Amino acid sequence: MLKPTEAMLYAGTLNAVTSDLLGRLEAKRRGSPSGQGLGDVASLLYRFALEGIASILFETRIGCLEPQVPPETQRFIDAIGCMFRDSVFVTALPAWTRPLLPFWDRYLRSWDTIFAFGKQLIDRRMEELAAQQERGQEASGYLSYLLACGHLTPTQVYGSVAELLLAGVDTTSNTLSWALYHLARDPQAQANLHREVTGVVGGQVPDVPHLAQMPLLKAIIKETLRLYPVVQVNSRVAVEKDIIVGGYLFPKGTLISFAHFTLSRDERSFPEPERFLPQRWLRAGAAPHHPFSSIPFGYGIRGCVGRRIAELEMHLALARVSGGVPGTRQHWSLCPGSRLATSSWLKGYSWLQVTSAPEKR
Repeated sequence: MLKPTEAMLYAGTLNAVTSDLLGRLEAKRRGSPSGQGLGDVASLLYRFALEGIASILFETRIGCLEPQVPPETQRFIDAIGCMFRDSVFVTALPAWTRPLLPFWDRYLRSWDTIFAFGKQLIDRRMEELAAQQERGQEASGYLSYLLACGHLTPTQVYGSVAELLLAGVDTTSNTLSWALYHLARDPQAQANLHREVTGVVGGQVPDVPHLAQMPLLKAIIKETLRLYPVVQVNSRVAVEKDIIVGGYLFPKGTLISFAHFTLSRDERSFPEPERFLPQRWLRAGAAPHHPFSSIPFGYGIRGCVGRRIAELEMHLALARVSGGVPGTRQHWSLCPGSRLATSSWLKGYSWLQVTSAPEKR
């Protein structure tokens, strides 16, 4: 996992991508029939997350937030969506169904497209690095480090970067979508966040030092991840020895699954577990809970390697979306007639609208 000080180095890159996100959100709002609706904002946040992590991993922009997405990038986006949809059937259906049903072949074709896209960008970066070395220039960046450190073969780099790319997309986009959804339903929490952000940054662009002064912002992300952990079930194998947990013996080699969704909604740790209550993560209003009752990024050496990047990207994006344009206050609300309160999936729906008004002094 990257250290916080290492993740800070990518704040400028992520803020540049966030600026493009804000531009696309404003364009969608102005282009809507009402001048307020944002259309399928969850899908836009998905493309934002993909652009952000790609900018770090591949050290280049791939055009996810362009008005017209490049064809090869669009094929990549489509392949990711298809892969995730078919993965449900691939993991649930028995192997004998694979020649009979379309899911397995389509799933493999999606992965081929994903890896081919990643390989193309990595190969391009390798050529750029070789040219830089010939000119005596020093290279920097995450991918440059992986290629130069010598710990991984090129084949391992191809696979690792593609999987890091996928892991970083759903965490950020899903969490931001649900955070905005709940803020749109809670005007007071929305106002409190706006007050916190503008009070810290004024008219500046939020940066890493500002985030340390935004406890409510971080609490909103934590509460969203508690309610909607991206990985709902995770598993580990007891590889070293027999272990005893809660009086139960688990022999060496046992596969142990952690139901994050269930754990983080246990009322013994979180009173009123179904409610969105960011204040439960603030020192002033927090009730004690077990430190492992909500671990959306895992823990220890097998924890999420991209956690710091994902957190930084979510914090910067939510801070800038909530801060709005200096001198104005943006009000987020659900579109009239929206029926997403019981839905677990926000993509493909027009559910969010925003209005602007001069800020009261």
